[in-house]
Amino acid sequence: MSKKNTILGLGIFTALFGGAYAFGNYIYQISAVPKQHTDEDDVRDLAPEITKGRRFVRNHERRQDMYIDSIDQLKLHASYIPAKDESHRYVILIHGIWDNHEANGVYAEHYLEKGINCLLPDLRGFGKSEGKYIGYGYDDRLDILEWIYWIIKRDPEAKIILHGMSMGAATTLMTTGESLPENVKGAIADSAYSVLREQFADTYKSFKGSFVPVPIALGLARLLILLRAGYDINRVRPIDAVQISKTPTLFMHGDNDTFIDPHMCSRLYEAANCPKQFCMILGAGHIEGVVKDPTNYWNKVASFLMKISF
Repeated sequence: MSKKNTILGLGIFTALFGGAYAFGNYIYQISAVPKQHTDEDDVRDLAPEITKGRRFVRNHERRQDMYIDSIDQLKLHASYIPAKDESHRYVILIHGIWDNHEANGVYAEHYLEKGINCLLPDLRGFGKSEGKYIGYGYDDRLDILEWIYWIIKRDPEAKIILHGMSMGAATTLMTTGESLPENVKGAIADSAYSVLREQFADTYKSFKGSFVPVPIALGLARLLILLRAGYDINRVRPIDAVQISKTPTLFMHGDNDTFIDPHMCSRLYEAANCPKQFCMILGAGHIEGVVKDPTNYWNKVASFLMKISF
């Protein structure tokens, strides 16, 4: 090969490698790097009730900041709001992607009215919790386990339910796939994905200018997340967790969800071997059930909690 052709070949290789790296870095930034919710972002909340809930948590007179260490030595934060009267009932409310614990204020307000203590964790990388990557439920499930034991250490008689939204719902389901103490009585998963790789593919295809073939984009995302965050997105499969879960679970979704396919909820429900219930909120988009049809939403939750004697 001539010197000219060698230089040309090296130039093409460098350009291709540089382009692949730049694109892979872009994919990693949008898929795995946490983005913090700010007060200015409140105007983009899906409904005024969500913004009201944020302020409810933020300004609650009984709210306390709590901290624990994760198994990989990250400092994790949660807001804890005890019920007005002494209670052994607890709910752990788990937020979705690109947000923080305050997003679940609308749920906390309802549970507190029912005399249920509320723990609202910031998932790793969000809010006041340390972390440099989004866990999508994989590492987060172990963090939620630590919060479960935090409650039990304070109150050995605790009866606990998990209630998660979107990525928090996937985290909830991934947690139920672990060996849980008997204190955990049930789980509610609102708008969970069943398989993260499939969700990545669906989300990527919705991007403008997604000219790189899906398999290549997913391969780059998988590689960089594995190298930088230390976990394999192919192993983030809530659908596998529910197959081995023994925790009674309520699966909820909005039939008008354009972000996470409602059929994923149906697949999760069908795959689950635990005691289970199903609720599709008609006309609701992504995690909109609680504001689109709150009466139906909370009636279904109440029925579920009654059935598990919570």
